[in-house]
Amino acid sequence: MPTHNYLPVREEWLQRHREDVLEPALPIVDAHHHFYDRPGWRYLMDEYVADTRSGHAVRASVYMQALTRYRASGPEELKPVGETEYVAEVTATADPQVAAGIVGFADLRLGDAARDVLEAHLEAGRGRFRGVRHLTTWDADASLANPLTAAPKGLLLDSSFRAGLAQLAPLGLTYDAWLFFPQLPELIDTARASPDTTIVVDHCGGIVRIGAYADRRDEVFERWSASMRELARLPNVHVKLGGLGMRINGFAFDKGETPPSSQVLAQTWKPWIETCIEAFGADRCMFESNFPVDKGSYSYVIGWNAFKRLTAGCSAGERQALFEGTATRVYRLD
Repeated sequence: MPTHNYLPVREEWLQRHREDVLEPALPIVDAHHHFYDRPGWRYLMDEYVADTRSGHAVRASVYMQALTRYRASGPEELKPVGETEYVAEVTATADPQVAAGIVGFADLRLGDAARDVLEAHLEAGRGRFRGVRHLTTWDADASLANPLTAAPKGLLLDSSFRAGLAQLAPLGLTYDAWLFFPQLPELIDTARASPDTTIVVDHCGGIVRIGAYADRRDEVFERWSASMRELARLPNVHVKLGGLGMRINGFAFDKGETPPSSQVLAQTWKPWIETCIEAFGADRCMFESNFPVDKGSYSYVIGWNAFKRLTAGCSAGERQALFEGTATRVYRLD
């Protein structure tokens, strides 16, 4: 399995720490997961369903683009539609409702012409296509970006990209934003310029604490939190809480002899998760597994146990929003 950007999933290591499922009846919509079919890394329907059935009450999920099963022929701009076709087919009768919402890729730099691609996704999605993620990750430290998805500098500010972004709202589609935290001011500008577009910020806003940022962790938190609070002033923006088991986060959960407990995860994540919830409110936040990517750091049971610990002081209504309500509303899963 490639390890430059993703931590390897080590099943034997994950079994070294196990926990009972906390609050097994609490309904969950997993707002963000992938299927991978790459050299050395397979995580498809069977693997994901096995994780969702490990004890938590996952009732539905949102599938997120992952360069999986693109079309092998035809116009280049339509090849990503193959991923939507594949996911819609293999999850058609899934229990739980895997991929109740599907987010795919369309090259928004096509501008107005992106609409044809979006309409093709809508047709392929069997009524479940809900939006687009066009990754915009860029940093002067080139070691941070995944070579498969590295973006040019300033993509969010590009006029062609914004013309493509403008095609989403008329079709009722969302935009998922994956970027690094220094790019949040660009997203703020984009969100202000696109008030009718529903924007979902992935993975708590791109926390990076390795590479050029490894020795600047206090500064990272201050810059990140200031940007997230400013972004939260825009009512069309939502945020996914999760994606904090990745290499770039710098928490190094994978370095231990055993996986972290849910108590350790909750304690480590608390400043980041609480900042997001305080800024955006529970009705604009949603929890995500980011599996299989975060599986390099902890199991499905442990990750969701940590989320439950983090929200123990929330009201019943807030928890319902965080665990299922916000994702259900934003991605129109009903």
